[in-house]
Amino acid sequence: MKFKGRLGLQQRVLPGYRVPFFDLLATHCEGGLSLFAGYARPEEMIVDGQTQIAKRVEAGNLHLFNGRFYLCHQRGFVDWLTDWNPDALIVEANPRYLSTSAGIKWMHARGRKVIGWGLGSPPLSGPWSGFRQMRRIQFLSRFDALLAYSQRGAEEYAALGFPREKIFVAHNSVSSTPNFPMPNRPLTFDLRPTILFVGRLQARKRVDLLLRACAELGTNPRLLIVGDGPERAALESLAGNVYPSAEFIGAKHGADLKPYFQQADLFVLPGTGGLAVQEAMSYGLPVIVAKGDGTQDDLVRESNGWQIEPDDYGALVSAMKNALSDMARLRRMGKESFRIVSEEINIQKMAEAFVRALNSVAG
Repeated sequence: MKFKGRLGLQQRVLPGYRVPFFDLLATHCEGGLSLFAGYARPEEMIVDGQTQIAKRVEAGNLHLFNGRFYLCHQRGFVDWLTDWNPDALIVEANPRYLSTSAGIKWMHARGRKVIGWGLGSPPLSGPWSGFRQMRRIQFLSRFDALLAYSQRGAEEYAALGFPREKIFVAHNSVSSTPNFPMPNRPLTFDLRPTILFVGRLQARKRVDLLLRACAELGTNPRLLIVGDGPERAALESLAGNVYPSAEFIGAKHGADLKPYFQQADLFVLPGTGGLAVQEAMSYGLPVIVAKGDGTQDDLVRESNGWQIEPDDYGALVSAMKNALSDMARLRRMGKESFRIVSEEINIQKMAEAFVRALNSVAG
């Protein structure tokens, strides 16, 4: 499946984990793909990536304000469009990016289509929510189609009145279809179960709850914590008091992660965010994750894992006890994880959804 034209794609920043997808998408564009992206602020600690096939053009990001008031202006947006002259444009469907409006106007003035790509549009609350909702609807109405990260996101866009036939679901993915067989795990634990966490050690990941939960299980699981970050020292100190056997491995990437995924029995992400869930599934692991933006809804199901409320310690302990209580079921769930990322949710399927949306608006 190909898009016959040249594609322009805007991103606020280019995190390293998105590079394989953008390079893959470029191979589906007969006219090529040019990616317009800037750099994050240092405090965001986003590791920048560099594409090999997609042609990256640097945006001049001007970051304004913080938190809920954050805005970003990307200098050079229209100049980039003029130079690249794309047949279609995909942009982040985020009204906080001030340059997007000018880009949409430039494309539509030339009779070309623009697709918005986003998480969805959860209900607003608080002061000015009605006004903000109206602005959001007006912003989305300017797109010719929308790409949603998840089915929940697609439903949220439809609830705002965007035509359902113009909404496409491209399941958020950062991993390819596994090119290796699923690890062959025994039907009994090797002395004790091994629980794995992979991710940046920051407060919102709630590794503190994971340490306390392991202490409460009674089965003395081996706990592997792979990653680094600002909370590492505090977590190591906490582990010394509540779960001294926890192993802090440090940051690992790429092939260096493989042995930890292979020896694990269960992957647990007790807090929000985290891109390692899909990678864990590609190694045939059942997963426990905190509910988030909707991308987990499609990835983690009753057949391969558990979704819990963020910050709910009781739910975390209950899910972990449930998971480790039936080894045969745990192995079946691991096989289902492997099937999901092999057949349904991977960057190959994600690229196909993008091309379907592009060909739809291109007629």
